[in-house]
Amino acid sequence: MSTQKKISAATLAGALAVAAGGLIATTPAQAANVKCYGVAMAGQNDCAAGPGTTCAGTSKVDYQGNSWKYVAEGSCTEMMLPGDRMGSLSPLDRDLPEM
Repeated sequence: MSTQKKISAATLAGALAVAAGGLIATTPAQAANVKCYGVAMAGQNDCAAGPGTTCAGTSKVDYQGNSWKYVAEGSCTEMMLPGDRMGSLSPLDRDLPEM
């Protein structure tokens, strides 16, 4: 292998290592997520949307109290939602769809 090809290969390898290291360094630490009830928009819940639904994406109304969405730990009960609603770490009896 010629000297120029060796330098080019080494340069490429170095550039890839720097790029990979940059991706690792800029990736934010993953925060713990918790189930937060009453914060999902209709059809955007992560799971368990109560009676009459099956799982993810099946909530029927905005802010359905018995459906949940994963949110960053510590943020659920601090969320301010329309109509003085707040998120909850347990199911709520509000905004339930009519059966």
